[in-house]
Amino acid sequence: MKFNRGTKVLALVAVAFAFTLTAAAQSTTTTDPTVGQRKENQQDRIANGVQNGSLTPGETSNLEGKEAKINTETRQMRSADEGHLTTADKTRLNNQQNKLSNNIYQDKHNAASDHFGPGEVGQRKENQQDRIAQGVRSGQLTAGETHNLEAKQSALNGETSNMRKLNNGKLTAGDKRVVNAQQNKLSKNIYRDKNNGRRQ
Repeated sequence: MKFNRGTKVLALVAVAFAFTLTAAAQSTTTTDPTVGQRKENQQDRIANGVQNGSLTPGETSNLEGKEAKINTETRQMRSADEGHLTTADKTRLNNQQNKLSNNIYQDKHNAASDHFGPGEVGQRKENQQDRIAQGVRSGQLTAGETHNLEAKQSALNGETSNMRKLNNGKLTAGDKRVVNAQQNKLSKNIYRDKNNGRRQ
């Protein structure tokens, strides 16, 4: 079958038109991230900050406390509307996640950072933080569990710092035993929280 020039032009126009319609349809089906996707993204950013030390345990505890409140509010919203979120609910949650996103950015880029320190004490602290970061990233640790674990780590860091101040920047053998015993408790708490069946 032969096509004249006019037929070929019409065919090309039809193909171009179909391509334009397809592109337009794809652009209109692109949606903003869901509440769940944003939550997962925030948790990944926090986990990265924990692992690389740009977030201190105190900052992480504070951020995860805020995330836990958002999660509770989300559950309450869903419960009030047969498991669904209304448009108004989504707008409110999105605004809260925007604020949390800004908090994460500020905390990761301020002067405060988590210093693991030398020796066994520092290595254990780094290991604990890596385990917490992995639990946050995988969803094995909820925001509330992470908040509690990092609050304990922050308190231990403060105690360790005070011990060092009393001995010219060093830890005595007795100090190391005390810190090690507390890290053992924290290690068990991390294991329990990561394996209790609750998910983020």
